[in-house]
Amino acid sequence: MSRRDGLTIGRLAAGSGVNLETIRYYERIGLMPEPDRTPGGHRSYANEHRRRLTFIRRARELGFGLDDIRTLIVLSEPGRQSCAEVKKIAEGHLDIVRSKIADLVKLEAALQDASQRCGDGAVPDCPVIQVLGGA
Repeated sequence: MSRRDGLTIGRLAAGSGVNLETIRYYERIGLMPEPDRTPGGHRSYANEHRRRLTFIRRARELGFGLDDIRTLIVLSEPGRQSCAEVKKIAEGHLDIVRSKIADLVKLEAALQDASQRCGDGAVPDCPVIQVLGGA
């Protein structure tokens, strides 16, 4: 593949919204396949790299861990698709999301209560500081 045919790492990063160092990291840990190299040694990425990187970025935005993403990538390959396995991963992640939401609702209530108890002047024991300190 000639350099003109492929994407440089900079163009891949800009087009996918992923940092250059993140792309290199994903290559090192095997989430991204190694790209071809130009005669000068520069990386030359194909559209498949862009699609894979977009998949990884979106999965990370949704909070999936790297191990789950690795499994989802394998399951997305032709002939390997297993909706039951994907569902299991998604449901596990859904449990984590629901737990975080419950924690955030508790946090919201605690902060709202503490901020409503705050006065406008100097108070020896600030309710917000007490909540943050675990009191």
